[in-house]
Amino acid sequence: MDQAREDWAPHSAHWGAFSARWNGETLDVTPYEGDPAPSPILQNFTTAMRHKARILRPMVRKAWLDRSVRTERTFDQEFVECSWDKVLDLLASELSRVKTEHGAAAVFGGSYGWSSAGRFHHAQSQVHRFLNMAFGGYVRSVNSYSAGASAVILPRVMGGYEAVSRHNVTWDQIAEHSDIVLAFGGMALKNSHVASGGISRHIERDAMATAARRGAAFYCISPLRDDMPAEADAQWLPIKVGTDVALMLALAHTLLTEDLCDKAFIERYCTGFENFERYLLGRDDGTPKDAAWAADITGNSSRAIVDLARRLPRGRTLIAVSHSLQRAQYGEQPVWMGAVLAAMLGQIGLPGGGYNYALGALGHTGRRLNAVPIPTLSQGKNGVSNFIPVARVSDMLLNPGKPFDYNGRSMHYPDIKLVYWAGGNPFHHHQDINRMRRAFNAPQTIVVHESAWTPMAKFADIVLPATMTLERDDIGAAGTDPRLVAMRRAVDPIGEARDDFDIFADLSRRLGVEQAFTEGRNSRQWLAHLYEPTRKALTEAGWDAPDFDEFWQRGELALPSGPDDGGFLRAFRNDPVSNKLSTPSGKIEIYSKAIAGFGYDDCPPHPAWLPSTEPPTSRHPLTLIANQPATRLHSQLDFGAYSQSSKIAGREVVRLHPDDARRRGIANGDIVRLFNDRGACLAAAAVTDDVMSGVIQLSTGAWYDPEPGAAEQPLCVHGNPNVLTRDIGTSRLAQGCCGQVTVVECEKYSGALPPIRAFDPPDQR
Repeated sequence: MDQAREDWAPHSAHWGAFSARWNGETLDVTPYEGDPAPSPILQNFTTAMRHKARILRPMVRKAWLDRSVRTERTFDQEFVECSWDKVLDLLASELSRVKTEHGAAAVFGGSYGWSSAGRFHHAQSQVHRFLNMAFGGYVRSVNSYSAGASAVILPRVMGGYEAVSRHNVTWDQIAEHSDIVLAFGGMALKNSHVASGGISRHIERDAMATAARRGAAFYCISPLRDDMPAEADAQWLPIKVGTDVALMLALAHTLLTEDLCDKAFIERYCTGFENFERYLLGRDDGTPKDAAWAADITGNSSRAIVDLARRLPRGRTLIAVSHSLQRAQYGEQPVWMGAVLAAMLGQIGLPGGGYNYALGALGHTGRRLNAVPIPTLSQGKNGVSNFIPVARVSDMLLNPGKPFDYNGRSMHYPDIKLVYWAGGNPFHHHQDINRMRRAFNAPQTIVVHESAWTPMAKFADIVLPATMTLERDDIGAAGTDPRLVAMRRAVDPIGEARDDFDIFADLSRRLGVEQAFTEGRNSRQWLAHLYEPTRKALTEAGWDAPDFDEFWQRGELALPSGPDDGGFLRAFRNDPVSNKLSTPSGKIEIYSKAIAGFGYDDCPPHPAWLPSTEPPTSRHPLTLIANQPATRLHSQLDFGAYSQSSKIAGREVVRLHPDDARRRGIANGDIVRLFNDRGACLAAAAVTDDVMSGVIQLSTGAWYDPEPGAAEQPLCVHGNPNVLTRDIGTSRLAQGCCGQVTVVECEKYSGALPPIRAFDPPDQR
């Protein structure tokens, strides 16, 4: 066991800043003293550093080494231990072969960027930089699983996703100005625990409490009561899953027909309302989208809908739409309709009012932007133009050359021969895992950098052990957090694990591009280099700007925040002529001529109610919500102490309403089987009225753990809901992820419980 250390090391993670000290067996963790509400997710680090799931040395799939016979990849195959020299020689040879035979467009750099809060040892940046330098490029992905639909629709409606979500309405504005916050999908604190690049102060709980004490009214519009914290004193409006657009339309109908909407704002700042008005009033289809129409669809009474609509214009009202609503079929529609509803109220651009997408969905929304740049590693230039929407990876691997539509373009899937993955676990992020297993058998070679034996590592051919964040030095920084953190190493690397940068540097040397990749710097020199633009900007602004060595000794550095000025929407409101939006009209596009020109039947040219093509049935009567977990970030450190503490009998917990449990003879703590035509998984039941009747909720992130054998759809014994979810695009416009919602049946499991092997290393020799 590693020797204990006396000193506390400052550090940062996506769920908070903290200090850590290795006690010889586990990690002691102390949250940053200035954080008013530190995240308990930090406690996952305590037992993770030396867990049996850690990868100790380079490994190669035995079946890949013997490529004379084509063998499908499985999770049960044997791996062979290799020295670093041997494995890097093998990998360099394979990379050279693929490039020579197929070109750079045959390589998919598929990493998803949540591996570390550090700005240098950021696995996604490192692998993309390497592929650009060594290959001249790679097939990339665009957008994200979290915001696949919103990132495409928002620029066509009002402006860039980042600007609408991060530089718009702040928590300070809500605390001071908001009278009504209508939160479609809620504002769950488990989501705002997390921020890319790290976070030093979690302020959401206090801001909502302050606003509530002042008299602000919060509405949690969600099938889940706890999608809003108790401090908000929110009124829960339970709504049938996926019907938020119908409710928004009914609210808009009442505003219009009772002359409660701001027609002057619509006239001055919007375009296309007359087209939308015809749809809203039912002039073409004969169906007015009024409260009576929405009542059966949403499960809310028409009287409650009308009363809510009448209240909205009475004060400063904020319409907020969460990530969750657009992670479903037709996910573009609630994002668009939320903006239209806010426009009809005429408050867009006012402090604490108007529209904010994803407020509360992540810890970096609702904050001021920093006034100086943060350290950023250049990824170089990608010479390959091919890309896919990130959630279409299985489609790409299964259908090389097949045409698909995306955001007005007709494209074709590339033919991928090699997948290079670092710092991510698609067997968490992606939908319909059984389909994904088939897809990941298509490439000739899969390479993974990983710190633990995730399902992706077990499915790879070449597995290179990478350090965890606490085993290396780095700089923690986020564009909305006013604190730069010297992330000092707290414990020595396990086994033969290496930093991603060092792995790529050695690999670059073998491929003859070492100088281009490293630029002659080692890791420490890179940290000083990346720090310099921040120091220079601080100096020019007259702020405290120590040199790198002094910053490293201090352990942290305060960064100035920019003004809380409402961003581009405030500027647009103040002067819509000089500060036109980036849309074709320069205004908020309630009707989009561009989208009309695409002719997509699954994304009309104005927001509309489009019911799911997979509604509940007698065979699968329950609607499953597969949302983000409260005890970890995605699937990261699922083996950590805090994540494990939430499980029952080692299984992930699924929540269901008492009425649904009673009908199925299910009690608290029972192991249940969830199933549909795509797959099945086991989970442990928690019976609660915090979930609507007809709804069942199972968080994502439990490591995929299929029963061994040759079954086409093996049972996941651990509780990964993505064996059940649909792998389809939100629409032809965005092709986003639809992983939030599906339909299932649930039954009490009466068989012998299979052992959980999710965290066991594969067979090795």
